[in-house]
Amino acid sequence: MSMRRPLKSLGQNFLVDRNIIERIIACAALGPDDAVLEIGPGRGALTEHLVRRAGRVVLVEFDHALAAELHNRYADDARVTVVDGDVLAIDLAALLGGIREKGWKVVANLPYNISTPVLFRLMELRGLLSRMLLMLQREVGERLVASPGCADYGVTTLLLGLWFDMRREIIVSPGCFHPRPKIDSAVLSFVTRLEPRAEVGDEELFRRLVKAAFGQRRKTLANCLKNAELLAAEQVPPLLESCGIDGRRRGETLTIDEFAALSRELTRLRL
Repeated sequence: MSMRRPLKSLGQNFLVDRNIIERIIACAALGPDDAVLEIGPGRGALTEHLVRRAGRVVLVEFDHALAAELHNRYADDARVTVVDGDVLAIDLAALLGGIREKGWKVVANLPYNISTPVLFRLMELRGLLSRMLLMLQREVGERLVASPGCADYGVTTLLLGLWFDMRREIIVSPGCFHPRPKIDSAVLSFVTRLEPRAEVGDEELFRRLVKAAFGQRRKTLANCLKNAELLAAEQVPPLLESCGIDGRRRGETLTIDEFAALSRELTRLRL
């Protein structure tokens, strides 16, 4: 592969540490029956291991030059598909579903600047996915696996936690990349749940409720809900009381089950 300089505009930090690469591949637990989507393969440090172990590999690379190099490299391997495009813009559901209906594994070293939008895009595709192994900015990873009551706990923890069992697998230091980023990274595993962690009623209402609860973290839950206009202000105290939740609490103290109870009751009230 070419050693063209990484493009700062694309947030390119190429993984070069062989030990970390081997640990990621081990965590992916690939076999010949697996189909893998790699987002942002870059120079292909992980790709060669994925191709060696999996039965089907789809590579989505935004950098046109690197996509062309990957296409040339795997032109004779029918098991490998290279897509030159933006993972946030292409029709991933059609792409993956046209090859295999479900059970995809995802492996990716996500650029920091698009990691959260990509996470939510992948959540939309959860019906096609069985497991993901994603390298993220450590700060983002800490938020995803945070517990109620701590500063890292928030919207992404709850929305992604509804559909995935998430666990931190590896901490990756800046020296494992070229060029070196200024911060640590973390590899997280995401196992897709067949059913949501809790019944929430209307899932769009659940999302709006969670975002409202964290919209002004220093305000009480009652005030956040009144400001969010999810229902009339006078309905907020009875809603909280019916779920056994003290409105003086802050959103960051609620468990996913408590948010789910609020969402179910809110769904009932809005029917």
